[in-house]
Amino acid sequence: MTVPRDAAEPTGRGRGSGRAVPGAMDDPAHVLARLGGSWTWLMGSAVATLVPGVLVLVWPEATLHVLAVLIGLYLLSAGVFRFVAVFARQGHERLPGLLLAVLYVLAGVLCLRNPLQTIAALSLIVGMVWLVSGILTLYAALVTENLPHRGLVMGVAVLAVVAGIVVLALPAESARALTRLLGLWLTLLGLAEAVVALGLRSALRGARPGDQGPMTRT
Repeated sequence: MTVPRDAAEPTGRGRGSGRAVPGAMDDPAHVLARLGGSWTWLMGSAVATLVPGVLVLVWPEATLHVLAVLIGLYLLSAGVFRFVAVFARQGHERLPGLLLAVLYVLAGVLCLRNPLQTIAALSLIVGMVWLVSGILTLYAALVTENLPHRGLVMGVAVLAVVAGIVVLALPAESARALTRLLGLWLTLLGLAEAVVALGLRSALRGARPGDQGPMTRT
């Protein structure tokens, strides 16, 4: 789950007195930090997670080839969202997010590179992604200061760890079983990210209500 570091601290680089630091908007890292820390970016991540989840739930007859492509595309998009969100974090808080982004991209490439792989191989990829991402997200939730919705993030992380262990210990015997499990998880994760995004929007609107400077976040 991609969650900005501090909802009450709107990526304050260059905000000081409400004026932009000269050249700040020309800095790609600054632009990515503002984008990755916005509620709209988190909502985009939620939609990118929710859509494939709903698709695989309403289309349980999808072949293993289609399922692998959907999983691969989801993993690649999730990796991009997490990579950009890394720039909204500081110091040691960036490492878990960066590792997650790399993990998602590599797993997505594996799924798309060989979409005709066996159900066992696909289950292994999905299980490892869920397990590792759950552990890294839980670590980030514990060490990140002023994290909004910390309890929800930790709950999702624990569910990811459990789901990963279940898939690895009891691999799905059919594409239909894996499809149902994957669709349910992605739908729940997408809804959780949407809730966090809406909560972040409310927090950002309530922060510094009198600040109308040119760097106001969207």
